[in-house]
Amino acid sequence: MKILFVVPYPVSKAASQRYRVEQWLPVLQEQTINYKLAPFWDTATWAILYRKGYSLQKLSGLVKGMFKRLFLLAQLPAYDYIFIHREATPVGPPWFEWVAAKVFRKKIIFDFDDAIWMPNTTEDNSMASNYKWHQKTAQIIKWSYKVSAGNHYLQQYALNYDANAVYLPTVLNTTINYNRVKEQQTERVTIGWIGSHSTLPYLKLIEPVLQQLEQNYSFDFIVVADRKPDLNLRSLNFIVWSADTEIESLLKFNIGVMPLPNTEWAKGKCAFKALQYMALGIPVVVSEVGANVVAVPDGLAGFTCNTPQEWYQKLELLLQDADLRAKFGHTGKLWVAQTYSMSARQQNFLNLFT
Repeated sequence: MKILFVVPYPVSKAASQRYRVEQWLPVLQEQTINYKLAPFWDTATWAILYRKGYSLQKLSGLVKGMFKRLFLLAQLPAYDYIFIHREATPVGPPWFEWVAAKVFRKKIIFDFDDAIWMPNTTEDNSMASNYKWHQKTAQIIKWSYKVSAGNHYLQQYALNYDANAVYLPTVLNTTINYNRVKEQQTERVTIGWIGSHSTLPYLKLIEPVLQQLEQNYSFDFIVVADRKPDLNLRSLNFIVWSADTEIESLLKFNIGVMPLPNTEWAKGKCAFKALQYMALGIPVVVSEVGANVVAVPDGLAGFTCNTPQEWYQKLELLLQDADLRAKFGHTGKLWVAQTYSMSARQQNFLNLFT
């Protein structure tokens, strides 16, 4: 068997690709399945893609990526399955997917972990958003042999166009990478959040809560991201995200948070931050939105919240009680190992190629 992975990002640069594609590659090797990874963006363009300016370099990178996709078409006959993570090209119609499915008659496996059929314009992608082809998500799903959806909300959308849409959550390697447990008896308590520039604005939702907590408690608030957050907090500490130091950064947290707005776009999120926290024995406090409701055992491994008052009360409770943090952390770690680990979902992943 030979599989072509058509992916957006350079290797090891983006969380969704690392956890939904790249971490499964050793499993394929164990099964003696051959594969090739074909990123759209090169490393140099990715480094400046979400920075202001560099318009010519970005355009050059886009053109280069389009030509790579064009040349890739000639290689399609050699593969049994074409696995497309999110999209083959970041702008324009799904011409690559159409040729693969309709001309070469290839079995496309389409994988997505966001509500990418919805416009989601930010300051970073405002120019590119004018050339996005959001309706292509439904088209690609229709042409696909199977669809892998990161949460039930995404699966329900996909089922409107393809009966072979399955739920496959983003999972963690709990035997190698996420095999440690946070020690909760620490001198100072830390609340933490991990993410990227695209989700940093969600921290504004709990900024007033954290400011109120600062009036009554001494703690650190750590943000691990690719960009420093714009938050007015005296407790704020910023750590630049790196794949090499990700686990060590997470283990600085006593409590992990994941605020989300109650929007259709947010319902497409896959609760991955919460899973990362729980996998390391870190209790979580999250918004009661979308996949968070399914992923977090409320009152057992953490809390789901609807109002600022709930956020304050639950964070206060965990700040004050190290034993409760340890208890929740133990439950959460076991829950992730049983439900959201690679070993728990390996067969589901391999079944995509049957």
